[in-house]
Amino acid sequence: MQNAKIIDGKGISLTIREEVRDMTAELRAKHGVIPGLAFLLVGDNPASQSYVRSKERACEFCGFHSTTVTMPENVVEADILARIDTWNIDPDIHGILVQLPLPEHVDEDRVIEAISPRKDVDGFHPVNVGKLVIGQEAFLPCTPAGIQELLVRSDIETAGRHVVVVGRSNIVGKPIANILLQKAAGANAIVTVAHSAAPDLARFTRDADILIVATGRVNTVTADMVKDGVVVVDVGINRVEDSTREKGYRLVGDVDFEGVCSRASAITPVPGGVGPMTIAMLMKNTYRSALRSISGR
Repeated sequence: MQNAKIIDGKGISLTIREEVRDMTAELRAKHGVIPGLAFLLVGDNPASQSYVRSKERACEFCGFHSTTVTMPENVVEADILARIDTWNIDPDIHGILVQLPLPEHVDEDRVIEAISPRKDVDGFHPVNVGKLVIGQEAFLPCTPAGIQELLVRSDIETAGRHVVVVGRSNIVGKPIANILLQKAAGANAIVTVAHSAAPDLARFTRDADILIVATGRVNTVTADMVKDGVVVVDVGINRVEDSTREKGYRLVGDVDFEGVCSRASAITPVPGGVGPMTIAMLMKNTYRSALRSISGR
């Protein structure tokens, strides 16, 4: 029996993109500035190609201009860095996104660090990560920023609440923990980070007022591992075989959705929860970068 409120990430993400579209039209009318986003795609990974196409469509919806450069799988690292340098000094490009993962012979850290922090709309550059940790204004990584927006726009209070983050990745776990512990609106939470080293994960998850799960593993959290009334944000996207589906599989999260629904007060679905928010926040970061370019900040 489903009791939990379903947090509609798809609907909220559309609202954010519409807001960005309207702000972009105003920015263009008043200042003649059109946000520009550059994508670098290396190799022919179908998933990466699909992600970039989705981001290109979002740019078109928001009124941005975008450019995509595709390089071969065996590209030398120096060519990637040279392309990033070109975009770093291009005044019409406000955001640079290198689609990960990169081939093994390419140093991802070096590539990320080559992007100007002012155009790092993915929020992965060490400068932006450091600013996040100490509470300065910075580009926030898009998925964690999207999680915060979901909570805020769903009227879920975070101040003084115990947030348990399951997972410690640089892309989700660490940044969302740092975002929500800041002394700021939409944050100010008491944050615990749990992960695979915990001998009894349920010891931590049962104490959560808000539970954020990002492990990439099906059924990481089941109904017996949460308390009544918990808010659950499921970041995972996993394929499981399903012969009843045309594609032969279905997408599920890291949380046992049906089981946890009976105890949670609110929960994000998979798909349609956190996923759509990532691109929406990428658009918002790019708009902010274009706005900053006017003042030279």
